[in-house]
Parts: sequence; structure tokens; C-alpha cells
Amino acid sequence: MSSSMRGGRGRKFKSEINVVPYIDVMLVLLVIFMVAAPLTNPGVINLPTAEKSSLPPTEYIQISLKPDAAATIGINGQKGGTGKTDTTDDRSTLLKKLRALHKQNPDMPVMISADKEIKYDEVIQVVSEAKKFGINRVGLATKQ
Repeated sequence: MSSSMRGGRGRKFKSEINVVPYIDVMLVLLVIFMVAAPLTNPGVINLPTAEKSSLPPTEYIQISLKPDAAATIGINGQKGGTGKTDTTDDRSTLLKKLRALHKQNPDMPVMISADKEIKYDEVIQVVSEAKKFGINRVGLATKQ
């Protein structure tokens, strides 16, 4: 009855949410992300650096891959490496020669040096095939 005595009507509560402040915050966040997005460069990859090995192998099977499908394979090193290399134009012939060299020298590691223009997939395939033959030590030659 107290509300009727005042002569006014009772207060109604608003049951709406005021979304204007939320829209303001979202617009500020959108502007921040639009300004910050061009500053990051996703194309840059920081590759790890390789240290020189403390004790490099004295002799090893050297495989050189070139982009024109030519490859050379041979035994190099200080002890018994003759430096004689065989050149092949076919990857399957290269793998047959690698298998034969591995059978003659089962403990000898393999060093793969590839031209920078060659596809990465071809190098990985040679590494994979060497692992299938049972060669445990396969290395990649790099510039110093």
C-alpha cells in the first residue's frame, strides 16, 4: 500500500543486458590483433645448428646426390679409402651399390651430401633405404 500512497507507480527492473561496453571491448581487441598480425612472420624458421662431431669416422661410404638424378657412391676416408667412386643415373642402381658396399663393410657409416637444389624427399628416401639395409650410422654433410 505504500506505493499507492505516494501516488506513483512501482519501479520496474530492466531485464536487458547492456551490450555496448562488450562491443567496445571487442572492437579494441580487433584493432589490436589487426595491428599485431603483420608483425609476426610465420615463414621464418630458426633451424638448429650442428656442432662438429668430436670424433669423425676415419672412413665412410660417401653418397653425393645431384638434382639431375646423377649420383656418385664410393668409399672415402683416411685408412683404406681408395677414393674410387661410381656414378649412376638411376636411384635403384645407387641403392644396389649401397647394399653391396654395406655387405662388404657392415660397420662403415654412410655420409650423404646433397646439392641444395635437390628435393628434400629424395634425400630422405636414400636415408630411409640405408636404414632398411641395416646401416645404423647415416649422416648428412653440411657446409662449415
